[in-house]
Amino acid sequence: MIGRLRGLIGAVGEGQALIDVSGVGYLVHCGSRTLQKLAVGEPAELFVETQMSESSIRLFAFASGEERAWFARLQDAPGVGAKIALALLDTLTLPQLMDAIALGDTSALSRANGVGKKLAERIVTEFKGKPPPMGLFAASFTATTSSTQPVAASGARAAAISALVNLGYNASDASRAVAQAARDTGEDAKEAVLIRAALKALAPTS
Repeated sequence: MIGRLRGLIGAVGEGQALIDVSGVGYLVHCGSRTLQKLAVGEPAELFVETQMSESSIRLFAFASGEERAWFARLQDAPGVGAKIALALLDTLTLPQLMDAIALGDTSALSRANGVGKKLAERIVTEFKGKPPPMGLFAASFTATTSSTQPVAASGARAAAISALVNLGYNASDASRAVAQAARDTGEDAKEAVLIRAALKALAPTS
């Protein structure tokens, strides 16, 4: 199984890229977000999900371990294959995807090509209340390309959810509260800010 590739970008095409690793060219399938970060002739490091069938081996490449992990996790939902998973990751950032699942926002998921209302509902049902998947080997281990800074790990939300669970809230309520807090305070809010806003949302109303 190939989990990561580091080399020079040999070519970039529609939905695909060629990465030269020590003289061996690997053809990888990529979403548009990843492809936009690649430049021909420049070095890149990509996280790879390997899918094997009787007739082929396909490599799907991503700029971070978290994206690769979500690509694999999304396909656990009935009706979601590689094409739909890529469409979701192209349409929504990881924070937006996690918020949509936690808040049951099927309209946000339905913006992805090929995702109708029923499939969006299925995705929410499958993943709501579950912790996000970890990136490859470690959440903080992220890939870099020549044209971008290292991809930031989405650790603040996970840490905020974990803190709320440790305080006695169930995972589903914690995920929903943190998702709402992120929408209210901004996608880049830090852990402490998310926790304060989430606790306010979870506080019983009199």
